[in-house]
Amino acid sequence: MDKTMKVAVIGAGTMGIGIAQVAAHAGHSVLLFDSRKDAVQKALDGLRRTMDRLVEKGKFTTEQANGLVERITPASDLEQLHVAGLVIEAIIEDLGIKKKLFSDLEKIIASDTVLATNTSSLSVTAIAAACQHPERVVGLHFFNPAPILPLVEVVPGLVTAPELPTRMVDLMAAWGKVPVQCKDTPGFIVNRVARPFYGESIRIFEEGIADMPTIDAALKSVGFKMGPFELMDLIGNDINFTVTRTVWEAFFYDPRYKPSFTQQRQVESGRLGRKSGRGYYSYADGTTPPSPTADPQLSAEIAERVLAMLINEAVDALFWNVASAKDIDLAMTKGVNYPKGLLAWANEKGASHWLSVLEHLQLLTGEDRYRPSPLLRRAAETNFALA
Repeated sequence: MDKTMKVAVIGAGTMGIGIAQVAAHAGHSVLLFDSRKDAVQKALDGLRRTMDRLVEKGKFTTEQANGLVERITPASDLEQLHVAGLVIEAIIEDLGIKKKLFSDLEKIIASDTVLATNTSSLSVTAIAAACQHPERVVGLHFFNPAPILPLVEVVPGLVTAPELPTRMVDLMAAWGKVPVQCKDTPGFIVNRVARPFYGESIRIFEEGIADMPTIDAALKSVGFKMGPFELMDLIGNDINFTVTRTVWEAFFYDPRYKPSFTQQRQVESGRLGRKSGRGYYSYADGTTPPSPTADPQLSAEIAERVLAMLINEAVDALFWNVASAKDIDLAMTKGVNYPKGLLAWANEKGASHWLSVLEHLQLLTGEDRYRPSPLLRRAAETNFALA
């Protein structure tokens, strides 16, 4: 696929306009469609303001900025997308709506057009099932904000054409992204492996071991740029809770991914985070952030517990061949900005150390959520490196 290929993006929300910007920056002509009235124009107006700021900062010349915006053309209906060689949908996370869209698109597009879904938590295979030619469907999961975060998870469905993932990996690399390929399993790599960063941190809070500022400070002390409660407030507690619940249900209610009442109550109360002005913390003007408890030993214990769960999840993803060790570590560093890959992190203290942490938690609680991955146990017994 070269720069003469037209790209269509469906959905003019933050993710959709971000993907359109990435494709246009790579030199493609982009068609942007949204069923909501005026959504495309609002998105393009916002992009123009963004590009003006980048020109002021010296990131783009005026000519480059103008050229990028001009390469994105509004589409008033789906029929106009028939010229696209690649269509990327970035609409609501609703399986029924996505399936209907893909079914409708097949009646419009050319026989060799690739259909890509930006879903973060739904099955690519299930979406493709709506198509007469599911072999042309693939997952391209960008991370928000798409122009800034480099990672793209390339996810083939069960019947995706064998050569298509490689083509998409090459295309994403040509767009300046960092592509990783993974199986079509719940949460793919990042949204699966990252669950304990939030879930185990909430669990520590619910057990009364530490308050939220102390838990946030503990994780930042080992290199995370934001603590879990700060990050949930930034992402949006409604979005994070939905992803957690979706992954839990998709894994047939595995207790490892069980959502928390604490987060559910935040959503029910409308405390969605920064976007609502209040989440786990208040974002009203003049509000002073709460101070963490100064206890180095407690901080170390919190960080080790959360890290043990994160490492176990990464190891289990490797055990189930969700992705290669290299791509799992790349996904976590490039997609959610972890300070280091979790498999590489596991090697620093060795698998036996993390196995003992998990076995202690399982003995203490009697809960299956702390069961060690078979691969972690094997690595501890044979002393082989995980990455």
